[in-house]
Amino acid sequence: MAKTSKKKEAKQALVAEKNEQAMVAGILEGSPEGIGVVIVRLECGCRKMAAVAKDGEPASKIIIYRDQAESICPKCKEDNGDFMRVTEAFIHWATPEPSESEKEIISAKVLGTMPATS
Repeated sequence: MAKTSKKKEAKQALVAEKNEQAMVAGILEGSPEGIGVVIVRLECGCRKMAAVAKDGEPASKIIIYRDQAESICPKCKEDNGDFMRVTEAFIHWATPEPSESEKEIISAKVLGTMPATS
């Protein structure tokens, strides 16, 4: 049981920061079928976001941005935020949130799965 609670705590720790919340609201407003927004934080400080539909398919285009900057970093311009540079990725769910089982299915489809570590 300890493994499950640690996994749950790690998931709960990843929430949209205050500066990301305005982007999340804007993305959801422009994507009526969206039930959440995927937030991918990159090591360079840029972020990738997109709305996700209840079937796990994209509900918007992917947006890459950097806080308080006129454009994204040169590395992201070159590789579009390669997954090798991802530091955190999670889904910020819209209200009302889907059930826990639906969240797990959608998260696995969108973000993939990771093997359990001991």
